[in-house]
Amino acid sequence: MEHEMRAEYEEGVLPHEDTPVKKWHMTRVGATTAMCGQPLAPAAATQTAGQWGTAKAQPFCRTCGVMYLEEHPQDTD
Repeated sequence: MEHEMRAEYEEGVLPHEDTPVKKWHMTRVGATTAMCGQPLAPAAATQTAGQWGTAKAQPFCRTCGVMYLEEHPQDTD
């Protein structure tokens, strides 16, 4: 299953390329609901799942991280 990271922003803030990210979440590619259940804006910034665990993915949703690792245990190596 393919995944990507999608940004969450402060409430009432519209996504824009220079809008600060409140938290990164893991989603299935193209989805607007995070693995933790958080709804995310369709226009929110995305990153590849390969950025997970790097400084570019901070701050990251802890719940999404746990759920992602359950599906991809090989990514802990």
